[in-house]
Amino acid sequence: MKYLIVFIGGGLGSALRYFIGRYLNNTILTIPYGTLLVNILGSFLIGIMLGLTLKNNVVTENQTLLLVTGFCGGFTTFSAFAFENSTFIKNGDYINFITYSLGTLMIGILAVFLGLFLVK
Repeated sequence: MKYLIVFIGGGLGSALRYFIGRYLNNTILTIPYGTLLVNILGSFLIGIMLGLTLKNNVVTENQTLLLVTGFCGGFTTFSAFAFENSTFIKNGDYINFITYSLGTLMIGILAVFLGLFLVK
């Protein structure tokens, strides 16, 4: 049942991401504003949902699976990245914050180039 909940949330998040990206990402502009928007919104939503869960258990486990793991995960994986980094900062773990942030960005970009190179 939990997998179905994550699946439904992920599908809804992915569909909304596609819709926003289709209308806001413009190949003429240098910044993909649709992607930027979903990353920021996803981070905001995961912060609200996990904050409610941690603060006073207002959100059930199934709601967290649907909205955080499913919807935010499908909407953008950047939301999980942002939350994990906020935890590093909150805990004063700046070394892991810098390592994780730079590593994710640099390795992620290199992985895209590697994938493009391998497909050529």
